[in-house]
Amino acid sequence: MTRELTCIVCPRGCSLKVELAANGSVETVEGFACPRGKQYAIDECTHPMRTVTSTVRATNGDPVPVKTSRTIPKELIFDCMKEINAASVTLPVHIGDVVIANLLDTGADIIVTAERG
Repeated sequence: MTRELTCIVCPRGCSLKVELAANGSVETVEGFACPRGKQYAIDECTHPMRTVTSTVRATNGDPVPVKTSRTIPKELIFDCMKEINAASVTLPVHIGDVVIANLLDTGADIIVTAERG
């Protein structure tokens, strides 16, 4: 099976062609301009990861922008959103404040991305 991807590691946007074996393992990657592009293609085809951005409600009802501090497995996004939707913060908050520590045992925290006060 062949998958075609656009690398998102840098602004170059290399067009990648990935050949997958019947068991889903990566056989070859073509079109990358750097080793990071090749690794992106392998990761995207075997275990995709994502950064999640969202908002958490402050106790006064205002939305507070948040994101994961690192990528999490794509298959955990819906569970991640359940945790985020159940959370709230008390103002003031500052960039980098941890709202949820070690989200779903991934090692990623949900952190505040803007000053609110």
